[in-house]
Amino acid sequence: MTVEELKTQIKRLNSKAGQMKMDLHDLAEGLPTNYQQLMDVASQTYEIYRQLDELKQQLKKLEQVK
Repeated sequence: MTVEELKTQIKRLNSKAGQMKMDLHDLAEGLPTNYQQLMDVASQTYEIYRQLDELKQQLKKLEQVK
């Protein structure tokens, strides 16, 4: 994967991560209403941020090679 492809993926994932963060925040503010959704939304948010961190590490390695 090229540096530009990684940057594009990171940009897309950043946008999705921001939305998931807001969804989790909104859900938390409404507790105890819809508490059943909390674990699902939290795990999805965690996974997106984990992927984002992984891509950023890959990008950093690729940029160091140049």
